[in-house]
Amino acid sequence: MRVETREPADTDVRARLDPDLVPGEIRREATELRVGAPNLPGNDGLRSAAAYAARSLRGEGGTIAWGASTADEVRAIVEGTAYGAYDPGLYQQGFDGRPELTLVLDTVPELHSLAQRQAIVVRHLDATRNLANRPPNDLTPNALAEHARGLAGDHLAVEAHGRDWIDAQGMGGLAAVSAGSAQEPRLIVMRYDPPEARDDVVLGLVGKAVTFDSGGISLKKPLRMQDMKGDMSGGAAVIEATAAIAELGLPVRVLTVVAATENVQGNAAYKPGDILRISNGKTIEIVNTDAEGRLILADALHYARSNGATHIADLATLTGAMVRALGDLYAGWFCNDETFAAAVERASARSGDLAWRFPLHPRYRRYIDSDFADMKNSSDLGEGSAILAAELLREFAGEGAWAHFDIAPAFIERRRPDYALDQGGTGYGVRLIVELAEELA
Repeated sequence: MRVETREPADTDVRARLDPDLVPGEIRREATELRVGAPNLPGNDGLRSAAAYAARSLRGEGGTIAWGASTADEVRAIVEGTAYGAYDPGLYQQGFDGRPELTLVLDTVPELHSLAQRQAIVVRHLDATRNLANRPPNDLTPNALAEHARGLAGDHLAVEAHGRDWIDAQGMGGLAAVSAGSAQEPRLIVMRYDPPEARDDVVLGLVGKAVTFDSGGISLKKPLRMQDMKGDMSGGAAVIEATAAIAELGLPVRVLTVVAATENVQGNAAYKPGDILRISNGKTIEIVNTDAEGRLILADALHYARSNGATHIADLATLTGAMVRALGDLYAGWFCNDETFAAAVERASARSGDLAWRFPLHPRYRRYIDSDFADMKNSSDLGEGSAILAAELLREFAGEGAWAHFDIAPAFIERRRPDYALDQGGTGYGVRLIVELAEELA
């Protein structure tokens, strides 16, 4: 999708809200689209209407024009159009030849730069969705690392480390989870160091990138297991958000660390009962090999903090409990610092990536107590599973501000009107991270 800001031409398809239509209904009359928008708070209805309109034109391309008079309307229309224009059929015949949709925004000159800014953000959001929707036989850990390398540029350096380096660093979590797979793991590191950035802030972004998760020896149920290709959505989001921050030239230093691996069965796979030593020296008893994300994040968190991150945000499709708690609308998050938490709240509200804060409390630490190691990675009680995971991660986040996002909306299984999508990756987190970087700049 391309975004232009100009006076619409007579040949443009003009889109407008029509309160007389039912939500989601679209009527095309000559060169006008009448869209029934859901009665939702704020600009959610406008975002959904823009998505519906774009989806109705996705197969034919062309130009669609909207009028916008406020910054919030510009954001809603650009984002909604991108959601609706997105095509998940990456591997269908003829995909590369499908026509492009151009969005024209009829708005005041003062908002033109915002429209172009959001166009950059949604381009990286679309790239995140592409990564989540790629099949696991194509998007291996190494393929994800090569994608990240391709984003390097001015002030943005990218490197990726393999199994031998991971072993040498004592990253027992990432090493163990990857041991059962023939695919090499990767620790992807991106460093954005712009001129005129603050000396006292380094935003650490940590992402879980399990490119396919069978559950390992603690095997998942087969129903919807194909969706486990999306278990790398947190890693994809922080990679593309870092690239967006660099392209926008935001004056904040960023250190991004992505742990990429498969979690599958194999003759070398790690087992329930194993005890792993993470790179900060702490040990974890394995109760469930399907609680693997927190193990690889533990090593990635320690690496980010040890290499200078002052504020850390980690993103992961971590627990089914969070999906059950919040569905596909909100991500759940945890934070150990009230000043950082306030910045996250502002960034979430402005970005449209909705997030609901969950509690951290010292008494929850007993949920991960182990008789055999410093802690265990899961519990057989089924209580507070998302909080249990956050408490484990806190053991590796080090000293300083840290927020953990359990991103239930990153890969959806039913249609959402604002995404105009039936299933697949949503790109959750890219908008949130860009706004958080703005907060810290």
